[in-house]
Amino acid sequence: MKKIFPVLFIFLIILIFFRQFLLSGFLPIPSDDLIGLYHPFRDLYAKTNPNGIPYKNYLITDPIRQQYPWRFIVIAMEKLGQLPLWNPYSFAGYPLLANFQSAPFYPLNIFFFLLPFHFAWSLLIILQPFLGAIFLFFYLQSLRLDWRAGVLGALAFCFSGFFVAWLEWNTVLQVVIWLPLILLAKDKLLRKWTIGWGFIFFFAEVCEFLGGHIQVLFYSLCISNLYLFVRISQKAKKEKKSSVILSIFRIYIPFLLVGIAILVVTAAQWLPTLQFIQFSARSVDQNPFTTQGWFLPWQHLVQFVAPDFFGNPATLNYWGIWNYAEFVGYIGIIPLLFAMYALFFRHDKKTFFFSVLFFLSLLFALPTPVAVIPFLLKIPFLSTSQPTRLLYVTDFSLAILAAVGADYFLKKQDKKILIIIGFFALLFGGLWVFVLKEGVTFAIPLMDLQIAKQNLIFPSVTFVAFAVLVMFFLLTQQKKNVQYALLFCLTILFVFDIVRFAEKFIPFTPAQYLFPQTQTISFLQNNLGNYRYMTTDSQIFPPNVSSYYHLQSVDGYDPLYLLRYGELVVASERGKPDINEPFGFNRIITPHSYNSRIMDLLGVKYVLSLHEEKNPALTKVFQEGQTRIFENKNVLPRAFFVNKVIQTHSDQETIENIFNMQYSLNDVAFVQDTIPPFSPTKGTVRILAYSPNSITINTNNSADGFLVLTDTFYPTWQVAIDGNKTSILQTDLALRGVYVPKGVHRVVFSDRLL
Repeated sequence: MKKIFPVLFIFLIILIFFRQFLLSGFLPIPSDDLIGLYHPFRDLYAKTNPNGIPYKNYLITDPIRQQYPWRFIVIAMEKLGQLPLWNPYSFAGYPLLANFQSAPFYPLNIFFFLLPFHFAWSLLIILQPFLGAIFLFFYLQSLRLDWRAGVLGALAFCFSGFFVAWLEWNTVLQVVIWLPLILLAKDKLLRKWTIGWGFIFFFAEVCEFLGGHIQVLFYSLCISNLYLFVRISQKAKKEKKSSVILSIFRIYIPFLLVGIAILVVTAAQWLPTLQFIQFSARSVDQNPFTTQGWFLPWQHLVQFVAPDFFGNPATLNYWGIWNYAEFVGYIGIIPLLFAMYALFFRHDKKTFFFSVLFFLSLLFALPTPVAVIPFLLKIPFLSTSQPTRLLYVTDFSLAILAAVGADYFLKKQDKKILIIIGFFALLFGGLWVFVLKEGVTFAIPLMDLQIAKQNLIFPSVTFVAFAVLVMFFLLTQQKKNVQYALLFCLTILFVFDIVRFAEKFIPFTPAQYLFPQTQTISFLQNNLGNYRYMTTDSQIFPPNVSSYYHLQSVDGYDPLYLLRYGELVVASERGKPDINEPFGFNRIITPHSYNSRIMDLLGVKYVLSLHEEKNPALTKVFQEGQTRIFENKNVLPRAFFVNKVIQTHSDQETIENIFNMQYSLNDVAFVQDTIPPFSPTKGTVRILAYSPNSITINTNNSADGFLVLTDTFYPTWQVAIDGNKTSILQTDLALRGVYVPKGVHRVVFSDRLL
């Protein structure tokens, strides 16, 4: 019972946190943001809620704008036996599998094939804190820590600021949770190689690779491999069978072989992603020296002791810099105190290792001279990764240090912890002086200081209660029953603190809010066909949401998007042939200039607006609430022949020609490839079948022709005419073109993995 009790206790705390899902059927999905912030969903509830459906946390919109729709279309395609290679619904088409966050090969996706999608999604969210806590608990047990200390560290980790902030994304933490199991497996295998632990190591690393977030994967790999190197070095020094270097090499070989096998197994994910990065605009609009909140601001370190010192987006009073979720590293007052106790007073190898990780993570997360080096040197990947995500490493290290410190305190009952309590007493005292008096010196508005003061009360009370309980604990060393009672009170205080913190931030929403059907959506599904739509306002249909309804759009939201498409759209929005950086998109492309000929070229048949649009090219065809749909009379077909092909020699020359009004984009195509002398003729084009990975077109022309397909160009696409492969040419800067001989033909575009 003693062995199973910690697991049951962890499970109970997590069930308490997810009680709204278990008892009321509310989903841990922020769909209230979709209903409360965006049309046409607001129109659906306009009669009963004229001011909009209340939403809990406006900051958590990414899961419904990115991760949920992406995984939904991934699973839908996989159920049809297709690789989810391409997403035709956003950015006028772009890679799906290669965007990494779609996580098409993640092993736990098995639940989507056994359960309704929304239920499986919710289950995966619940599994994140449970698996993360259980794996970390067993790792801490392998370090021979007191089981109570192990529970403290495990719960501190799975209710930490980083964990809570990214919980409903269902990708970031699907990578994070496997790290403690990997560390445990490596420790076990260093003692003795067995099939069981070898498989656990292999499976956990595969899951880590395929979980869906490349940046935290990089951090996890750095931690686990550094850990392995340190542990192998320690073992090699103890063996003394040969030179240390030879011993290290001998011990490392089996791990290396497993690592190679993992790379091979996961290559279908990371190879397409590397290819996508090469063609993406990842580095555009990202200047770490001017982007607000790129590094962790020094003043936001206060969130380690008072997470809501600057307010909270869930209570609509956040007044800190940029993004609350990027800066909150809170693990609970009690775990933090124990972590600092270990950091300064426990001297052993494991404490030293995780203390170094803790300091390194902060060193590179904060705007220090060292942190800017990767950006100054423009080191690939690191120079485009936001350093605040290093709070993952910070919180993971702190959680382990908290367990180590609690273990040391329980075994030693050392009064040195009073030094840590004294230091934090000074810290809290300083914060109270600041909010009561000194804040005026920094010209902070009184309202903001009031928020800080209000949100400093609970952490201060928690700290005082901890200090009192610890002092009584030290004074009653001979009275075990009293000490057990005091530890019970500490446990209740700790659990209440971390659960309260998480519940304040995380929304649970009614199932009917999750991507409901509206009249506007039904109209588009019945009339859009293979054309696209666009909006005139960011309050209408947030990017990627259309993917869920299988509606094609010109907008999109992804850290990776195709550079040439970004150039095409930025010129359209600027209204002139200017494709110079920065674009100003910052991962979100939402074109609103419907009177651009580029939008006509991209097949925008319908324009959604909240206002009456007075433009001769638009005809109003539908309205639901405030959402109006206008039909674009100037839209070009999605596939058509041109009667002239012009060779250009640069992106700039191409975009200048696209803006040249002497050319009709329905008649002329611009190609940067070398082209032979050619006088194309215009014939008939009919799209027979259109699916994410394949497009079939029938053509008929009296002479040789040049066919333009207004989907984005990408090198994984290939084309065959009557079964004979030919080349796709990058046309009109970002689209596809192909030479078609005279006569009747079947042209088939198909996508492949690489």
